[in-house]
Amino acid sequence: MSTDIKRITHLIGGAPWTGVSERTSKVYNPATGEVTGELDLASAATVDEVVKVAHDASKVWGRTSLTRRAQVLFAFRELLNANKEKIAALITAEHGKVLSDALGEVTRGQEVVEFACGIPHLLKGGFSENVSTNVDVYSIRQPLGAVAVISPFNFPAMVPLWFVPIAVACGNSVVIKPSEKDPSAVNAVAALWKEAGLPDGVMNVVHGDKEAVDRLLEHPDIKAVSFVGSTPIARYVYQHGTANGKRVQALGGAKNHMVVLPDADLDLAADAAVNAGFGSAGERCMAISALIAVEPVADDLIGKIKERMGGLRTGDGTRGCDMGPLVTGEHRDKVVGYVEAGVKAGAELAVDGREGPFDGADDGFWLGPTLFDKVTPDMSIYTDEIFGPVLSVVRVPTYDAALELVNSNPYGNGTAIFTNDGGAARRYQTEVEVGMVGVNVPIPVPMAYYSFGGWKNSLFGDTHAHGTEGVHFFTRGKVVTSRWLDPSHGGLNLGFPTHD
Repeated sequence: MSTDIKRITHLIGGAPWTGVSERTSKVYNPATGEVTGELDLASAATVDEVVKVAHDASKVWGRTSLTRRAQVLFAFRELLNANKEKIAALITAEHGKVLSDALGEVTRGQEVVEFACGIPHLLKGGFSENVSTNVDVYSIRQPLGAVAVISPFNFPAMVPLWFVPIAVACGNSVVIKPSEKDPSAVNAVAALWKEAGLPDGVMNVVHGDKEAVDRLLEHPDIKAVSFVGSTPIARYVYQHGTANGKRVQALGGAKNHMVVLPDADLDLAADAAVNAGFGSAGERCMAISALIAVEPVADDLIGKIKERMGGLRTGDGTRGCDMGPLVTGEHRDKVVGYVEAGVKAGAELAVDGREGPFDGADDGFWLGPTLFDKVTPDMSIYTDEIFGPVLSVVRVPTYDAALELVNSNPYGNGTAIFTNDGGAARRYQTEVEVGMVGVNVPIPVPMAYYSFGGWKNSLFGDTHAHGTEGVHFFTRGKVVTSRWLDPSHGGLNLGFPTHD
């Protein structure tokens, strides 16, 4: 291994793993195409080692007071805020997104940390006094034990921060398996947890591929699994995890639609379409990839979008560009394949992102913003989640046709409507079969105290991420019925208990 290539390994019990991995994978800088890291891939035996540490730590951490847990959360919040620029730089170096976008990712993740700081309030139960004579009933919520988080490449800091702070605050230990494509941000955040005073073993990182994932899904000491990724893998994680008796929340893919009605502010809509379609190179589960133009606005709207796209710079994320490269060469080639398929299917290629220019090294994984017009619902650029900077415009004659198009889609993650008609917006938010809705907001990601998640093939499981649903996911409810007898009590009664 070259001395310029860093070794990236597991973090177990607060320390780097000292073993020798039989398998490794390469980590790239997407802006240069260069190999920057060699990542250890865990075997099933290594996963067992990590889970044992987490399982043992959970027994102590779960009994730690809410006051102490909150103190760790507050300390972690301050450390994350102080180190967010360093974490953003790691994200840009391995994922490719521009620095400002990477910094925004860390900031959005920090919102969940701040929500979790209120854990003493969030875990308050209920109490009913004297439900029967001298009988009280109260409810409590208790931690699960060791839980697993399997996170994707597109948000290497934010997605883990959706789950880990709440899981830890609720008294669980965590084993997180980040994406092999950009693993360093999770290691850096794990180090901050240790610095914040989290006991060793409560936060652990295991790197790997399908072998590691399968072992986490099968291991009897992993009580719950949180996952974000593509729909086929989300379905697999849900089915395999629940078959092994685990609680699972598996957030899948998306094909997010933005509906533009004839009365909409087209300048606002054009800005939103470009921002939501091409931010983070379209590698967002909440990216707008299908724009539904309700006629007669399509021609004017497309003209405004093209004008804005002409001013975008695609290049190295450290150079102040608007959009960075795609995460790997393989993924870039896959997205280019969709562009070619769209042309072949007869869609009108209004802006070709393959042409450049690109402000970066020749070997970077480049593809510029790409715009298709006159797309039909049978084309692969419409039906498939491309996960790249490709925006497809579908023209429809009416609101009803737009709604039918959105509701007939197998995904139900996010959607947006642009209109100045309050009645139309209210009707849309009621009728659309999607989990997160934006009104003149293109990326309707909720604040941390609300929960994130879609419908249909965008979510497997019954519980969304963060918010109160996240607290419930990482805890089990228990109801206690108690009676303390006064000294005058006595006598026997063999009859069935009644609520006198």
